[in-house]
Amino acid sequence: MTPLISVGALAERIPRGSVRLLDVRWRLDAPEGRVSYVSAHLPGAVYVDLEHELAQRGHPELGSYPPPTFAQLERSVRRWGIDQGDVVVAYDDNDGVPAARAWWLLRRQGFEVRVLDGGLRAWVAEGLPIEQGDVAPPPGNAQIADVDPGVASIDDAARAPRRGFLVDVRSPEHYRGRVSGRDPVAGHIPGAINLPTVAHISSIGTLKSAEEIRATVAAAGIDARSDIVLYCGTGIASAHSALALASAGIETRIFTGSWSQWALLSSRPVAVGSQPAAALRGA
Repeated sequence: MTPLISVGALAERIPRGSVRLLDVRWRLDAPEGRVSYVSAHLPGAVYVDLEHELAQRGHPELGSYPPPTFAQLERSVRRWGIDQGDVVVAYDDNDGVPAARAWWLLRRQGFEVRVLDGGLRAWVAEGLPIEQGDVAPPPGNAQIADVDPGVASIDDAARAPRRGFLVDVRSPEHYRGRVSGRDPVAGHIPGAINLPTVAHISSIGTLKSAEEIRATVAAAGIDARSDIVLYCGTGIASAHSALALASAGIETRIFTGSWSQWALLSSRPVAVGSQPAAALRGA
């Protein structure tokens, strides 16, 4: 089953009341998306607070945005009005990056979970209806199981280049160590291949075709049949790459601590430059 849903297919389902919409408006430079949500959202959509419902804060040793506990996620899912077996569609206004986090956390929880291809912009471009205000549905009855969504530990990430492939989905500038951002050191995990998540996004904000994504993966020297671990800066953008590769039939795991966890540990080696293990620094 594809993890995506088109604007046309979603527009047909909404009047039947057979879908729960999640508005995951979030950006690193504008993490509070509620104001934008209240101004305009898809009919019936519930606002999802990524930083407090799709992550657990206060644990910097685990990275910037470690996944929520199963109990935390269950409380959030019920607040969103989701019942067991519901169809869930997540969307955003940021090329599907934050919506992919919701998809990744829920994909093995017994729901049919999709991401709206093209997000809010594609919906508006088709002239489809928009609502204002907040939506507070009756609490749902969904139950969240202790099911691994596809997490790789920091040690899994360290071993990944020897057992399969470790893929850094950040920009080349961050990968090469030219930009440190908020982290104490710049560079990448030794052995990681750089394949930015933006490589999978078309010029209009939709995902590229499955054939294009598979070709991009192959061109990067990655064997789609191998064990693939993804990481990014904070653990969010890697979910988008997981979504893109899943749409092409490629299964992956995510090192959720990502660079924000690795860079905190002086015991972890750092590579800089354009090659997977170029110019190693550290132990």
